Amino acid sequence: MNAEKKLKINEFIDKASLGLLGLLLLAFPLIFTSQTTDVFTLSKQALLGGVSLLVLLLYGAKSLLNNKVVIRRNPFDLPVVLLTIAVLLSAIFAVNQVDAFISFVPFLFAVFAYFALVNTAKTKNSVLFLLSALIGGALLTSVVGILSFLKIYVLPGTVAHSQTFSTLGALLDQGLYVGLILPLAAYLTYPFVMAYRTQRKQANEVETAKRSDLAKLAGFGVSTIILLAGFIVTLYELIFLQNPVLLPFETGFQTAFAAISQDSGRIIQGFLFGSGFGNYGVVFSRFKQASFNLYPNLWSLTFFRSSSFVLELLATTGILGLLAYLFLAYKIIKERPLFIPLILALAASFVLPFSFTIQALLILLLGLYASVQALDNENRYFDVELQLVALKKGIISLLPADEEKRVKTDGLSKLLPLGIFVIIALLVIGLGVISGEYFVSNTQFQQSLVSASQNNGSQTYTLEKNAIQLFPYNDAYYRIFSQTNLSLANSLASSVPQGSTPSANVTQTVYTLIQQSINSARQATTIAPQTAVDWQNLSSVYRSLIGFGQNADSFAILAAQQAVNLDPNNPQEYINLGGIYYQLNQWDKAQQMFQQAINLKPDYANAYYNLGHTLIQMGDLKGALAQFQTVKTLVASDPTNTAQINSEIKNLQAEINQKANPTPVPSATPTSALPAGLKEPVKIPGPSISPSPIPTPSSSPKATATPKPTATP
Repeated sequence: MNAEKKLKINEFIDKASLGLLGLLLLAFPLIFTSQTTDVFTLSKQALLGGVSLLVLLLYGAKSLLNNKVVIRRNPFDLPVVLLTIAVLLSAIFAVNQVDAFISFVPFLFAVFAYFALVNTAKTKNSVLFLLSALIGGALLTSVVGILSFLKIYVLPGTVAHSQTFSTLGALLDQGLYVGLILPLAAYLTYPFVMAYRTQRKQANEVETAKRSDLAKLAGFGVSTIILLAGFIVTLYELIFLQNPVLLPFETGFQTAFAAISQDSGRIIQGFLFGSGFGNYGVVFSRFKQASFNLYPNLWSLTFFRSSSFVLELLATTGILGLLAYLFLAYKIIKERPLFIPLILALAASFVLPFSFTIQALLILLLGLYASVQALDNENRYFDVELQLVALKKGIISLLPADEEKRVKTDGLSKLLPLGIFVIIALLVIGLGVISGEYFVSNTQFQQSLVSASQNNGSQTYTLEKNAIQLFPYNDAYYRIFSQTNLSLANSLASSVPQGSTPSANVTQTVYTLIQQSINSARQATTIAPQTAVDWQNLSSVYRSLIGFGQNADSFAILAAQQAVNLDPNNPQEYINLGGIYYQLNQWDKAQQMFQQAINLKPDYANAYYNLGHTLIQMGDLKGALAQFQTVKTLVASDPTNTAQINSEIKNLQAEINQKANPTPVPSATPTSALPAGLKEPVKIPGPSISPSPIPTPSSSPKATATPKPTATP
């Protein structure tokens, strides 16, 4: 290939890479789709992954074309690599490995984008182009937010027709995103203001130069004004229209340190690597204190983000992840001049949670900062060429790219670009295929949820099955698929006329659906063994089969106990387990579970209500009346429930006065059951765990007030 043709191909690769990165920075905050289960985040991850992998592949092709591997070095490379390694190790040693790797791959895409920015933007014009694209994305996001606030909806879809709509999915994210880009736009406006003023004083300046700087001044100036307006509107909405639900800092601090010091059976792994990147939901369920139940509007929620990004890193990536991040922060602060957006981002990371979007923005800002610094600091930001060298000198050598004196390697260095290209190609293909399957499966699963909302059972079943076949590693797919199978089995069984015998085909289909329901629920617990909701789901499946499947009652209890072990300070888990005991007429055990729920949350109306009915079954009518009186106090602000409990109190008082035997009351948490004609005990697989004792809840909270209950009788 002649030099001229090679030069043209190099220019094409450079322009294509720059264009792709500009598209990424412009569209990243804007893109969203209702075709996935996660409307706002998954599409951004797909865009980031697609662009970063394409640019990486172009880099490999360019290295192969030029027969050399050139990379740009900067002070942030080592901290970024160390942080990436820490996140990877946390995923390898995670309590739920699949969830951790699903979170790690998008983070890896952001790191790829960082290196792509550093190795692509090497001229002033290219850096300015990328900065303009970044500001343009934030600008359009602000415009959409301002128009939505004014109830002018310019985007299609019902999800976008809300006064507090944001293309980032949350007003807090929009405030952070716009707030971080705002000082950058203002900073870029200043030099053009000064240049324009200078040109006005110099009569011999070329008019076209004036117009060029004036256009840039107008662009950055208008962008700054709009970004400021968008930021102010977002703050107003956060304060007056949408109070964001954040985990109290005390709980975030406590769970983070518990995760690295109290993880029984993996103390060393927990201390070094945390519970696994992306596994904070598990950390929260396992380690939150009972006092968390005193928050009237938060106690029933599961938080998947900690109080701050730093505390989440500590909990999920351990001490190694935290140290790597602090090392990166040190490198950023050490640079001169300081880059205001990065400094603000670092400060925010200590006090606010970061979604994936803000995490990616932090890494992208770092890449752009390195590119800006490289324009004027060639001593610390420079290109080096990787070469294979003789074994006595090592294996790989880093030489300045413009070094004339090369190490003679007898042609071995020609193998390095080829090897790099092959590695990059395999990496791109592997990650691309897996990520593509995940994205497509997610769209299939979203379609199944739409079909379920339309009561189209057969289509829901088919789409969920397709999603699982495309990506058989998502516990949520299996969890919901188990309920779909169980619902279809109940529906088919209910279609059999009462008193008649179902056909062999119907019976076999029902059995098959039930087996699929159990197997899917069990598979969810295998994929995510530390996720309490998966075990609770498995327990609910077994509970629905009590009387139909052999040992379904003991299996239901066993799975519910595991859910309690994984979420020991959640009163609802004890209500669920107590409900199974109640259904099985094991009154003493039911009483214990409902009492533990009360100990954990003294203002939990549903716990007192269930305990009252349990005491009725045990013959303690006066004790039951006392529980119902407590329920009446707790639901005083709810007229419907007040009327219901008053009626039950009146009937119970009459029975006490007459000293009559109480009429058995149905379980407070009834479960569906198959028709009697199909209730023949069949052998069903049990949960893949060994019995373990129910944990004793930590220090019981003391209610200082009587907040409005979140559960009703």
